[in-house]
Amino acid sequence: MSPASDHDALVERIRRDLQDGYDEELELEIEDRHVDEALRALDEGGSDGAHGERIAYFRQLFRLQRELVKLQDWVQHTRQKVVILFEGRDAAGKGGAIKRITQRLNPRVCRVVALPAPNDRERTQWYFQRYVPHLPAAGEIVLFDRSWYNRAGVERVMGFCSEADVEEFFRSVPEFERMLVRSGITLIKYWFSISDEEQHLRFLGRIHDPLKQWKLSPMDLESRRRWEDYTRAKEVMLERTHIPEAPWWVVAADDKKRARLNCIQHLLDHFPYHEVERAEVRLPDRERHDDYARQPVPPEMFVPERY
Repeated sequence: MSPASDHDALVERIRRDLQDGYDEELELEIEDRHVDEALRALDEGGSDGAHGERIAYFRQLFRLQRELVKLQDWVQHTRQKVVILFEGRDAAGKGGAIKRITQRLNPRVCRVVALPAPNDRERTQWYFQRYVPHLPAAGEIVLFDRSWYNRAGVERVMGFCSEADVEEFFRSVPEFERMLVRSGITLIKYWFSISDEEQHLRFLGRIHDPLKQWKLSPMDLESRRRWEDYTRAKEVMLERTHIPEAPWWVVAADDKKRARLNCIQHLLDHFPYHEVERAEVRLPDRERHDDYARQPVPPEMFVPERY
């Protein structure tokens, strides 16, 4: 490609990233009862191919999120225990997929675990010990935004553990996961896969967007330099931990929106869920008493109305 073509491609990529950010805000604002109305309004905003793809994405996303609500109710009703691991390179889109899965679910039923680096005490524990307290009880779904597979990835590549530690992890993790499955946990493992070029563009987008710069840590930047080391570590990890009881599922993630939809649909396909019948909800009349009077709030306690 010529320099001009490269520049045009980069500008188009930045435009699409900005559009994706606007779409995310729209997703957060739309309630299910307003979906059709919102989509009609969007439909009036343009007629090109990209616009049509956005509308199709929204339609599928909202449909799948309705199904996720049904899955949540079924998990709670049947007292299932579900663990979903999200792994992949930095900027692969794990967080975006997790956000769309949990967006309309009850956080008391479906929760996200994103652990920080282990402290000095945790480094002396059995490796899996700090993950165990976060496992689900009956009727719960737990999504791990990175998991015990840190040992096979970032810890190994960055030298935070020894090769003996890594080898012990590979010996232990299949049995640990079999124990989880035997205990009644459904364990699903996703690897979000992106190309070298796509990660490069996403990092550039974060560098030049003040609202996204917090997503770039020194570790992320170092991971970019060590792309090949991470590739080798990933390949060994998938080979040695892909077991029948808990296989790996690879999500093609160069297209973020397609990756989200494909991941959610695949997740739903794991379960024989059905809509759980709910008792009809009736709002009771409020009791009123003649001797009750609402006390005024002192003006100085109010938050200033600046908007």
